[in-house]
Amino acid sequence: MSRLEKVFAKLKSELRGGFIPFISAGDPSAEKTLEILTILADCGADVIELGVPFSDPMADGPVIQASSQRALKAGTDLPTIFRIVRDFRQSSEVPIVLFSYMNPLLSYGLTRLANQAAQAGIDAVLVTDVIDDAAAELSQNFRPYGIDYISLVAPTTTDERLAAICSNSSGFIYAVSRTGVTGVQSEPSSAAEKLVLRTRRFTALPIAVGFGISSAEQIAEVWRYADAAVVGSAIVAEIERSLDESDFNKRIESFVRKLVPQIAKPGQRA
Repeated sequence: MSRLEKVFAKLKSELRGGFIPFISAGDPSAEKTLEILTILADCGADVIELGVPFSDPMADGPVIQASSQRALKAGTDLPTIFRIVRDFRQSSEVPIVLFSYMNPLLSYGLTRLANQAAQAGIDAVLVTDVIDDAAAELSQNFRPYGIDYISLVAPTTTDERLAAICSNSSGFIYAVSRTGVTGVQSEPSSAAEKLVLRTRRFTALPIAVGFGISSAEQIAEVWRYADAAVVGSAIVAEIERSLDESDFNKRIESFVRKLVPQIAKPGQRA
């Protein structure tokens, strides 16, 4: 079994939901990214999404856009990210999902990317801005290297496209809780639960819900009907707030620990 399969099998056996934090690689530096990854793992992250910085992150709100710019200013590129993950693998088996737009991956070369990502210990790739045939081609490109291809589905995705997307996916499905860009919201979208229930008709893969989740209460609500919750902008915003603080690591750890619901969830999932 892959690391992702083991994680979701464990979550299922324990009747609990998964916690998937997102951070931008290289924000504020490669060294700090490695420290943050370790903090996230120690705080109970089941899977970690590691964003590839990009100059035009059109699916992201201002918080993650700013983090991407900080990472680019620090000189972060794919070789830097692979080095960070290799170092992280010295102490942790928490699965890493490379979260990216297509342009940086194409510029690097897909075969070269797949080979080096696998050697570094990356478990999956999620590309936000490819669909249909291009997504199927990506999935086929990564499969020989043991790298899962994570697909996005949204409330606007038709049943016909859900079936096609799920057929090309592995690892898990990422269900976007609402249309629009990333960012914190005060209440979970009611469309998210409906989307998860629709998606389950087309796949047996675990389903994670993201976009806008920012509190333990929201995570617990997502766990009621989905397999995992993704938290991005809230954590990235705390990183930005803590940049000039001497207790940077302690602040990040304290914030993340407050995110993870300390409750049992048997029998809650729909």
